[in-house]
Amino acid sequence: MSSEPTLPLTPIGHVVGGRDEVRDDHWGSVEAVIRLDAAQYGPEALAGLADFSHLEVVFLFHLVPDSKTETGARHPRGREDWPLVGIFAQRGKNRPNRLGVSRCEIVKVDGLDLTVRGLDAIDGTPVLDLKPWMDEFGPRGGTRQPAWATELMGEYYL
Repeated sequence: MSSEPTLPLTPIGHVVGGRDEVRDDHWGSVEAVIRLDAAQYGPEALAGLADFSHLEVVFLFHLVPDSKTETGARHPRGREDWPLVGIFAQRGKNRPNRLGVSRCEIVKVDGLDLTVRGLDAIDGTPVLDLKPWMDEFGPRGGTRQPAWATELMGEYYL
């Protein structure tokens, strides 16, 4: 008997509100609600989460059709002035398994509703998991990234 998890994954809830269309930048002030599925969870599933300032959210890029997923290299955002880089060297939505990971601010916890700010997922997005942000899970030591990535992210959370 295999001890591997059963796939496909079942969403724990959905994003409600915030943006209703895909846009690349200016996510910093966007507020949305992550609403847990009441058939699976009670409010106790979010107990203690309000003690944290930030959250990691794992979600599904549900509007990306299989035909649009990338497995090789591409220019981020289609910009020819940025280098051709592999799909795993960027955070674009057209990933093979269409999984998104985002860190956002916790604004409020109310029953099964978790209000967040800065989540770069649109209304209706299936949420697969939530994890409180703990400093110790951040990078240890310095970080580095190429100049194109810094340019790309320049207005992402403004």
